[in-house]
Amino acid sequence: MASKQDDRIDVKNDVEHVDDTADEQGLKNVPVKKHEQEHGDLYDEALERYGEAGELDPAVEKKLLRKIDRCIIPILGICYFFYYVDKTTLSYAAIYGIKGDLNLAPTEYSWLSSIFYFGWVFWAIPSNLIMQRSPPAYYLAFNIFMWGVLLCCQAAAKNFGTLAALRVLSGAFEAIADPAFMLFTSMYYTRAEQPSRISAWYLFNGIGVAGGGLIGYGIGHIKGALASWRLEFLIVGAVCALWGVVIALTLANSPLTSRWFSREEKVMMLARMRRNQTGIESKRIRWGQVREAVLDYKTWMFFSLGLVGNIPNGGISNFSTLVIKGLGFDTFHTALLGIPQGALVCIWILLGAFLNSKIGNNSRTLVCMLFMLPTIAGALGFLLAPNDAYVGRLICFYLTGSYQSSFVLALSLITSNTAGQSKKMIVSGAIWAGASIGNIVSPFFYLTSQAPKYQLGIGSLLVANCLELGLFVAFRYVFIWENKKKERVVQEMIANGQTVPREVDTAFSDLTDKENIKWVDRIVARRSKRQAGYHPY
Repeated sequence: MASKQDDRIDVKNDVEHVDDTADEQGLKNVPVKKHEQEHGDLYDEALERYGEAGELDPAVEKKLLRKIDRCIIPILGICYFFYYVDKTTLSYAAIYGIKGDLNLAPTEYSWLSSIFYFGWVFWAIPSNLIMQRSPPAYYLAFNIFMWGVLLCCQAAAKNFGTLAALRVLSGAFEAIADPAFMLFTSMYYTRAEQPSRISAWYLFNGIGVAGGGLIGYGIGHIKGALASWRLEFLIVGAVCALWGVVIALTLANSPLTSRWFSREEKVMMLARMRRNQTGIESKRIRWGQVREAVLDYKTWMFFSLGLVGNIPNGGISNFSTLVIKGLGFDTFHTALLGIPQGALVCIWILLGAFLNSKIGNNSRTLVCMLFMLPTIAGALGFLLAPNDAYVGRLICFYLTGSYQSSFVLALSLITSNTAGQSKKMIVSGAIWAGASIGNIVSPFFYLTSQAPKYQLGIGSLLVANCLELGLFVAFRYVFIWENKKKERVVQEMIANGQTVPREVDTAFSDLTDKENIKWVDRIVARRSKRQAGYHPY
């Protein structure tokens, strides 16, 4: 495995010198990267004080973890709040008259819902690669600022063409959001901590659903020269742009450059992240890792998961207000009924994170399967209930939000099971490219002629949820199979007397999960100690 490193490293551009002593541990020509030299004293101190395993005093580590949570989770959470509210402004504009004011044809509203994701799918992977080469916090802040600017511009749209062009650009700038949030989560948290932290910031998705309803209700009561839907775009866009400026001033590009943490805390963070064997940051794009990601079948499984997981999302994001209004509620009550919908999404996500932490090791895919069941039941109930069962159908519609808990946990499967910075960027981009395609096709299942029941739309949600459930079953058995295969490789190496490199030599070497021999070796070590399995499936 070590022999692959010569193909992966461009010495001229990314390495200042080569550590020849690594030959003794079985790693020939292990590169020392620029960011390690810049903060070399911190790396050395972390190794000297906390050893190769990065063992910290539990009480001290818990205190540090609470501080990381206070500094990182609220920032990412508020970003995600605006991220979701931004995407649902069109849904509230629909009940406030945008269709009539712009003389939209029946299919044009569906196109406005879908076309947003054309920009997203086109720019998802290039944007990820740009982020790797850029200061990630500044790049995220710039993109958030542009979300807001383009949303404000949509308030001035006077026809379908102008609004469609602005929505394509908005989608392109929003393509970086989820991968950036996942990147920052992997920078600060160990794999065991990532599922609950991804759930924490994704929780603001539900808050965005509820907040969007409240914002829509309030804006609907503003009486002025501008139509309510124009005010929706203008107010949400202005606040979003302002938040982009706040991000640029508060979020650090790396744990090692954050002004919120002392030198001692940075050393402890390095010691903690050594356990991940994935490093903290790497600015160089490794084309070998890109190739490996493209050829890895799991990348395409994640792409498929993003696709089927977001066919429900595309419909619910853009048509939930029309579905609820079709149940017999007036405009203002429809806006308010988005609040319990968002609250239930929060509950689903919290329950998923709680169960994942309590059920035991290697249970993540099982929890994902479990939370697919309420959404399948809700879709069936909505389709089969009598037309006049308004309350029952509303409750069934609310149940369909449980899939969000499964998708949140699925995101942590990427950060936990993929190593190598460039490879992670590609795999992360793949799931969101799939998500954008799912969001593109979804609105076209909601036919105006089928309002208010939208049988085909809810039917597409049901079929997609069943396929997503099947993918979680497949992921579980894939991870089990790969773990057993890797165990055999390590056992053969030990039997043949081959030297296994120390973790200190690989922890920050930016190796992929296939290249890093310690990624394999730790499966056996952890299982023998009855600790968590290395691939948390």
